[in-house]
Amino acid sequence: MSFRDEAIFIKRKTKNNMDQDTLHPSPDKKDVIHHHHHHESCSNKSKRHALVSFWELPDYMKDNEFILNYYRANWPLKEAFFSIFRWHNETLNVWTHLIGFILFLGLAMANLMEIPQISDLISLLTRSFPISGATNVSQNSEDFFAGATNLIDLKQITQPEMDLNPPVMPVTRWPFFVFLGGSMFCLLSSSICHLFSCHSHQLSLSLLRIDYTGITVMIITSFFPPIYYIFQCEPQWHFIYLGGITAMGMFTIVTLLAPALSTSKFRAFRALLFSSMGFFGIVPAVHAVIVNWDNPKRDITLAYESAMALFYLTGTAFYVMRIPERWKPGWFDLAGHSHQIFHVLVVFGALAHYGATLVFLEWRDRVGCLNIV
Repeated sequence: MSFRDEAIFIKRKTKNNMDQDTLHPSPDKKDVIHHHHHHESCSNKSKRHALVSFWELPDYMKDNEFILNYYRANWPLKEAFFSIFRWHNETLNVWTHLIGFILFLGLAMANLMEIPQISDLISLLTRSFPISGATNVSQNSEDFFAGATNLIDLKQITQPEMDLNPPVMPVTRWPFFVFLGGSMFCLLSSSICHLFSCHSHQLSLSLLRIDYTGITVMIITSFFPPIYYIFQCEPQWHFIYLGGITAMGMFTIVTLLAPALSTSKFRAFRALLFSSMGFFGIVPAVHAVIVNWDNPKRDITLAYESAMALFYLTGTAFYVMRIPERWKPGWFDLAGHSHQIFHVLVVFGALAHYGATLVFLEWRDRVGCLNIV
């Protein structure tokens, strides 16, 4: 065999061996390839659900440059839901308003028990349970619910006074429950927004719109109890003041539906819209003080409403100025940053308004009005 023939033979043999290895890789090579892909897949999955820094976020999530770490980005809905039990920079944003929602739900249920129709229905249902002949379930259930609601009912403070001046007719409660419903909607929509906005850009935009709508609804419904009960004898003011704040709220909602206005660039503008709705309340507040100057409940009502205004305005200031994380970026990533403080102050403000509403109810129940609507 010549040198040229030997070279051709070796070349063909090498090519055949390579083809066989490609078509039938050895078990060792298969294991190596499988292990490599498995390791790469696990690494990608782990990385996808890991908390990331501000610089790793997609642009639509870059809202506060002073919070540097512990972000969730592009998480599946299931992972986002269960992250409610994990520590990240939205954990306290979720829980502050979720606890507030549960609190107001409890207050709404406790006050529902005071409505005679609801109490009678519960008494009717409890009669179906086995009881002894000496036990009056209806009476016991009414006593139980009355005792439970007394714990949170400021009206019990003036019980002797109420005995001397029995109510002419219990005032309607629907404005009170409108306020409670608006507060619960705001708090729940806020919690859901903070929990799931890390899923995708489209879902984040939708949840932000619902969140802004919830804030607007809470502001609107907060006007219903004071305006309705204070001006109950002059119902024309209901249409003027409640119609005015509702119109402002609808304008705010329509304005904030624009996606561009959901960005951090328009943070101050959003705060201005919400604050302008709150400042609208100065007009009916001054009017109410003049009309009810001799009302013995004037001072306590003003104290509650002043506390509400202070909580809301202070919370808004934290929200806009991004204090304290602006002073020490990265120090307040998990706890203590401005949005969490804003959330807590919103709940306190709503509770202060709840206290004022109980005073309105107690006063109007005793005083009544000849022109009840």
